[in-house]
Amino acid sequence: MNTASAPEAMQPPSELEAGNQATSKGRVLAWASWDWGSAAFNAVMTTFVFTVYLTSNAFGGEDQASAVLGGALAVAGVAIALLAPVTGQRSDTGGRRKLWLGVNTAAVAVLTATCFFVFPRPEFLLLGVSLIALGNVFFEFAGVNYNAMLAQISTPKNIGKVSGFGWGMGYLGGIVALLIVLQLFVQPSFDWFGASTENSLNIRLVAVFSALWFFIFALPVLFAVPELPRPGQARPLGFLASYGLLVRRIKAIYATSPHTIYFLLASAVFRDGLAAVFTFGGIIAAGTFGFELSQVIFFAIFGNVVAAVGAMIGGFLDDRIGPKSVIIGSLVGLLIAGTVILVLGNGNYVFFGMPWAGSTTFWVFGLFLCLFVGPAQSSSRAYLARLAPHGESGELFGLYATTGRAVSFLAPALFTLCIALATPLVAPGEAQRWGILGIMVVLLAGLLVLLPVKAPDKTSIAVVPAT
Repeated sequence: MNTASAPEAMQPPSELEAGNQATSKGRVLAWASWDWGSAAFNAVMTTFVFTVYLTSNAFGGEDQASAVLGGALAVAGVAIALLAPVTGQRSDTGGRRKLWLGVNTAAVAVLTATCFFVFPRPEFLLLGVSLIALGNVFFEFAGVNYNAMLAQISTPKNIGKVSGFGWGMGYLGGIVALLIVLQLFVQPSFDWFGASTENSLNIRLVAVFSALWFFIFALPVLFAVPELPRPGQARPLGFLASYGLLVRRIKAIYATSPHTIYFLLASAVFRDGLAAVFTFGGIIAAGTFGFELSQVIFFAIFGNVVAAVGAMIGGFLDDRIGPKSVIIGSLVGLLIAGTVILVLGNGNYVFFGMPWAGSTTFWVFGLFLCLFVGPAQSSSRAYLARLAPHGESGELFGLYATTGRAVSFLAPALFTLCIALATPLVAPGEAQRWGILGIMVVLLAGLLVLLPVKAPDKTSIAVVPAT
C-alpha cells in the first residue's frame, strides 16, 4: 500500500485504490473500444493516408505542403502542452470526465468528417492542415480523460492487463481500419462510387469513414462507464485561476511524492523515442532498406499485430513484476534491436552457412522493435494511474501529455543531426541509417533517467491542495 508523508488520517488514497474491487468485463471492453476506434484518426488520418494526401503535389508541392503541415502541428503541440493539464483538472473537479471525453471525441469526429471538403487544390491546403491540427488538439484532450478512466475500470491487481488490452485494441483497430480503407478507397477491390479518383473523392471519403469509425466505437464507453462523482467541496474556478491551482499542485506533488514528477520527466524522454520508432520506421524501411510502398504498408500491418501482442503480454507481466520492470525490459529490448539494425544495415551476410539479406535484418529486428514498443507505452500509462491521487487522474494525465509535448523535438532533432553528421563520412545512400543512432540515444537517455525512479508500490501518493 502506498503511503505519503502526511498524517494517516489525512492521507488520501490513490484513485485506483479508492475505486473498484472487481472489474466489469463489459466496462473494460467498452473502454477499450474507444482505443480501437481512435486508430482511425491516428493511423488513417495522421499517419498513412490523409496527411500523405495533404503533402502531395496537388497542394503545391511536397516540400511546401510538408512545411505548412509541420508548422500547423507544431502550433497544435504548443496548445496541447499549455492546455492539457488544466482541461484535465477542470474535468476532475467538475465531475465531468466522461462528459468532456464525449465532447472532445465528437469534436475530433466532426473535424475529421469536415476534411471531406478539402479538395485537391493549393487553396485548400490551409483548411486541411488546420482541420488536422485542431483534430490533434481535441484528440489529446480526449486522451487525457480517456487515460484517466483507467483507474475507474480496473483494480490494483489487473490495471496492467487492462491498460495493455486497451493498447492492443488500438493497434488491432488500426490494422482493420487500414485494411478497409485500402480495399474500399485506396486500392478498391470492386467498382463503386467511393472508388472514384475524380477530385480525390476516394481519399476525401476516407475522412468520412474515419469520422464514423471513431464516433461509433467511442459510444460504448460513454454508456458503460459511469461519470466521475463530483467532489462536494469543489468550488468553481476561473480559467486563469486554474493555472494558479495547477502550480500549487505541482509543488505539492513534488513535496509529497517527488518520484511522481521524476517519472513524468523520465517517461517524457523515452516516450519521444518510442514515438520516433513508428514515425521514422517506414522512412528507414524505404530509404535504407529499399522497401516499396506496398512492402512498407505490409510491414506496418505486421508491426501493428506484433505491437498489439507485445502490449497484451506486457500488461500481463505488469501486474506480476510491476510496470517499472516491464518498461526497463522493453527499453533494453528496443536498444538491442535498434543497435543490430544500425550495425548490420542493408548489407548481405552469411551466418552459420545461411545467407542473410538486409531486408531480413529489417523484418526480424524491426518487428522486435514493434514488440517492445507496446509494453513500454502500456506500462507507462499504468504506472502513472497507480500514482494518481483520488480524483486527480485527469490533471496528472494532462501533465503527462504536457511533459511529452515539451520534449517531442528530441528524437526528430537527433535523427536529423546524426544523418547530417554521417553524410560526409559514408557512401551515398548510407547516411539515413545513422539516424537510428539518434533514436537510440533518446531511448537510452530515458532509460538512464528512469533507473533511479522508484516503482509505484514504493512511491507515496501525493497530497494535493483542494480547490
